[in-house]
Amino acid sequence: MSTAFYNEMYDSDAGLRPHYRAFAEWLAGTPAERLERKRAEADTAFHRVGITFAVYGEEAGTERLIPFDIIPRIIPAAEWAQLEAGLRQRVQALNAFLHDIYHEQAILKAGCVPAEQVLNNAQFRREMIGVDVPSGIYAHIAGVDIVRAGAGESYVLEDNLRVPSGVSYMIEDRKMMMRLFPELFSRHMIAPVQHYPDLLLDNLRTVAPKGVANPTVVLLTPGAYNSAYFEHTFLAQQMGIELVEGRDLFVRDETVFMRTTQGPQRVDVIYRRLDDDFLDPLVFNKDSMLGVPGLLSAYRAGHVTLANAIGTGVADDKSVYPYVPEMIRFYLGEEPQLNNVPTWMLRKPEDLRYVLAHLPELVVKEVHGAGGYGMLVGPAASRAEIEAFRARIIAAPEKYIAQPTLALSNCPTFVDSGIAPRHLDLRPFVLSGKRGVGMVPGGLTRVALRAGSLVVNSSQGGGTKDTWVLEN
Repeated sequence: MSTAFYNEMYDSDAGLRPHYRAFAEWLAGTPAERLERKRAEADTAFHRVGITFAVYGEEAGTERLIPFDIIPRIIPAAEWAQLEAGLRQRVQALNAFLHDIYHEQAILKAGCVPAEQVLNNAQFRREMIGVDVPSGIYAHIAGVDIVRAGAGESYVLEDNLRVPSGVSYMIEDRKMMMRLFPELFSRHMIAPVQHYPDLLLDNLRTVAPKGVANPTVVLLTPGAYNSAYFEHTFLAQQMGIELVEGRDLFVRDETVFMRTTQGPQRVDVIYRRLDDDFLDPLVFNKDSMLGVPGLLSAYRAGHVTLANAIGTGVADDKSVYPYVPEMIRFYLGEEPQLNNVPTWMLRKPEDLRYVLAHLPELVVKEVHGAGGYGMLVGPAASRAEIEAFRARIIAAPEKYIAQPTLALSNCPTFVDSGIAPRHLDLRPFVLSGKRGVGMVPGGLTRVALRAGSLVVNSSQGGGTKDTWVLEN
């Protein structure tokens, strides 16, 4: 077993970490044939339920099953408590930053974040300047990607504040493990995650416009061809709210209504899974058939809440990410509890020179990129790929950031060749509402199923694991 990477289950002497002992004992006593049979059962069940994601760039309608691994990722209670505290701190600061840049812009005036990085950012929405959103919350749902590297230190890889996805897989993975291996849940005190939809709904209801006692909440989806459509239908069903498309809504007198068989019904909170550009064709992309004409006017008037708020994307842009530790110091007067990954910003001439000289060693990402696309993993790239990417960087250096290639932690994973280590990350889902910041224990663990791969995204061949946070 390689000692170059931190292993979640085994220490450097190949001894079991204490929080994995009960599971390892069970695993050692379980025949490989049973594990294989259970894995096949899981695949069949996920297909039957329709837990798939659409793949862009392939034939229209192509859908794939996200591979599910039956060996969980286990986190001890003390470690989770530290992570949770760091996540609360980080998301509080990000919300404060978003409120600030659309109002006083104090952090820009203080020179802590370069004004041009924000004001000239494609995700900065001038239409939101001066708009007061309920409780001052912009990112109601944040998916923060955490990785462990080196000797086991945790780092935030990126903040997802626009329309973070994956929570349905977290819930379905848990349901599947409980169904396949109920005996494991009597051996371990595992914190529950199934109440996430209830927590989310309660969170959304608390941020309804002023004076609305019993808010109507809907989930706005782009439709069945979106890659996360399964999640949209799943969450709407679990929360007991309507799943709507843009054509199901209309605006009258700066108020949003939903078309129903009983006539128009006012909508107070929209959990939107639609990017800013497509929300309102009167303001943003005029060709959008997915949004609701007049939605921004209703929003600016304070008659509807959008979760997440318009304009949150500027805070999860990869060129703004390096400044999050400074945001924590500026708004909260605290030192960051979670580390950022060291980052070179290629708009800076000295950073650009360094990165161009060290491309084979680094990971380079587009500042607006997502899903594992638009990036170069230097150590895994061919010379031709590196040189092609070099040309793209030189043509527009401001569009890229670079980071060291992290030695991501790995965890035993059940693959075709048997049980082998695979690299992984963790995406906890952090909810912000009137009553504060909360989350269910754990999150979505994504695992790179290709041997040696450091890219965990489902679009790039990654799978998922159930994430257990132990309660004792």
